[in-house]
Amino acid sequence: MSGNTPLIVTRQGAIVTLQFNRPEALNALDLPMAQALLAAVQAIAADTGVRAVVLKGAGRAFIAGGDLATLHANPAQGARDLLAPLNATLQLLQQIDAPVIAQVHGAAAGGGLSLMLMCDFVLAADGTKFNLAYINLGTSCDVGGSWALPRLVGLRHALEIALLGDAFTADDALRLGLVNRVVPAPELDRTTQAFAERLANGPTKAYGQMRRLLRTSFDRDLGAQLAAEAQSFDTCAHTADMREGLQAFFDKRKPRFQGR
Repeated sequence: MSGNTPLIVTRQGAIVTLQFNRPEALNALDLPMAQALLAAVQAIAADTGVRAVVLKGAGRAFIAGGDLATLHANPAQGARDLLAPLNATLQLLQQIDAPVIAQVHGAAAGGGLSLMLMCDFVLAADGTKFNLAYINLGTSCDVGGSWALPRLVGLRHALEIALLGDAFTADDALRLGLVNRVVPAPELDRTTQAFAERLANGPTKAYGQMRRLLRTSFDRDLGAQLAAEAQSFDTCAHTADMREGLQAFFDKRKPRFQGR
């Protein structure tokens, strides 16, 4: 199902799936796709019923990078136009409570790899190829790649991936900690669905507090992080899910979280 829709948005219960839909271009990020992604994430941010988000690609790849035709005539202006909605999307994805899962297959390169790195979880099909790729075009990275990569793999590995521009495999990505799971391609949809369902049944507000604590921890000293932890715990203490978690513990049963 390609048509003219650059992004297919589907919802199953509390799980929203955003499918990049330019299969003929390996889902290269162009301006209509970036704008559609921002609009979809804005809607997710306004909907407290969303408890997990999945990003995936139609056709043969996740995202093969930015659309070079957008940049060819005027690289500077093309990049500014494309990055404005993409950067706004990244900021929103860090602010929501719902965890974000990237379901990756085929290829994740350039901006597609950067976007993948910004997600909370990555499930990859075996056979997927990864390449940060920017250096091969004579440019530096964007879409959060320089922020996420050294945090995930350390500076030395990040420099190698970014400056050499070599492709690497799903097994390499798993070894480096860039993905959480590598699964056989025919099982990717089922595995991702089960993963998303587990998260969608969890304590969504606590997920939001936890993911923001972890992502911002590199920017604080210990004292500031301890204060942030105390504030987050206090926020969670006022939620129905924490009350349910405590009651379930004393009742010796599995908690039934509602995401509130």
